[in-house]
Amino acid sequence: MEHIAHDETSFVRPAEVGEMELYHAKTWLGKYVFSQDAKTIAIQYAATAIAIGMVALVLSWLMRLQLAWPNTFTFIDPAYYLQAVTMHGMIMVVYLLTALFLGGFGNYLIPLMVGARDMVFPWLNMISFWVYFTAVLLLAASFLVGGGSTGAGWTLYPPQAILPGTPGSEAGILLMLASLAVFIIGFTMGGLNYVVTILQARTRGMTLMRMPLTIWGIFVATILALFAFPALFVSAIMMSLDVLLGTSFFMPAIMTMGSEAEHVGGNPLLFQHLFWFFGHPEVYIVALPAFGIVSDLISIHARKNIFGYRMMVWAIVIIGALSFVVWAHHMYVSGMNPYFGFFFATTTLIIAVPTALKVYNWVLTLWQGNIHLNIPMLFSIAFLLFFINGGMTGLFLGNASVSMPLSDTLFVVAHFHMVMAVAPVMVVCGAIYHWYPKITGRMLNEHLGRLHFLLTFVGFNLCFAPQHWLGLNG
Repeated sequence: MEHIAHDETSFVRPAEVGEMELYHAKTWLGKYVFSQDAKTIAIQYAATAIAIGMVALVLSWLMRLQLAWPNTFTFIDPAYYLQAVTMHGMIMVVYLLTALFLGGFGNYLIPLMVGARDMVFPWLNMISFWVYFTAVLLLAASFLVGGGSTGAGWTLYPPQAILPGTPGSEAGILLMLASLAVFIIGFTMGGLNYVVTILQARTRGMTLMRMPLTIWGIFVATILALFAFPALFVSAIMMSLDVLLGTSFFMPAIMTMGSEAEHVGGNPLLFQHLFWFFGHPEVYIVALPAFGIVSDLISIHARKNIFGYRMMVWAIVIIGALSFVVWAHHMYVSGMNPYFGFFFATTTLIIAVPTALKVYNWVLTLWQGNIHLNIPMLFSIAFLLFFINGGMTGLFLGNASVSMPLSDTLFVVAHFHMVMAVAPVMVVCGAIYHWYPKITGRMLNEHLGRLHFLLTFVGFNLCFAPQHWLGLNG
């Protein structure tokens, strides 16, 4: 056997030199702040996302207080309410859920589950987090500028987002748009890293059809984001030019305060198409990682292999592909050609087929399984219930003739919260209870965990289930 002295690295094989370099002494900043370790970066992503998510949670409480007691909390005036709605929606969808699933779970789980030593580009991985952190700071800064954050609604529709009468129409909207652009730049760095790591750094013997479904969900969601986010990036740049330079990409001929707007000739529908070309794939950018994680949780805690693994993989891929041809079902009331409405209603119903297939496979995995009703399994079953509820209401809203009278009602709010907020949050909680002991070596308290599940499950139902009835009543 060849003997190698500890101080003679000249005789060490090149592959082993790389291993040695991983474990050189690091400063506190290098280990915990500017770390290139995927696990540390994952924790940084998760902590930042949860911190800004708590801000959005407080904003939702303020909205509920205003709705429950309109004349009591006088500091929540109409302008502040619009700002709360806007910031709550954008933070929860983009800065919390997207960053948590892809930046948090993606960074932690991809190297471990595919057998890689780390991400392929560790330095780029570190930079992607700090760019995301900068985007969060820009977003938070909009609360502090004159006029406050933008109150254009979380979809940022023009011309409302640009006109002077809208809250935050000066610096607030610009900081929001700048934050989105920076977020997309940071995610593009991280997303390319995820894709290359999954395709090129898998361990020997792990073919694509042997990857855990968690990795499949993150992989396809990342590809969706790399194609969908550029549409939002372009629309953010164009709207910024409308605000700063007086261009008219999205400004139509419009009367404001009795006088015609200075710069006209644009088309606000162009922004809607660009936004929703990003917006509907964004639903699956959040949902697909949740699908993958819950598939593994159900399989593990039912002590049974997932039913129809290949079907589940192809369902994820097909859902991802179809998510790019359904965006205009968000725009039925915008004056769309009825033939286009028919097309998008049809594609919306088609995408429900692979989604329903996944639900059936989850149920069949549970069927005759050795089910352990521990906390991760409870959250997984709750995910199924919420997702089926939200999916059924989505079938109604996908039909143009039904969707139009329900637009701008609490029925829509209940639907997308069930699908996009409540169901993924159930998966996040279940995943934390499942992997926390594996990560830290410490078990979480079972009784507190069950209490957490009960309060979360009942609370979400009390909050969003009545909104279906309220929406149906106008």
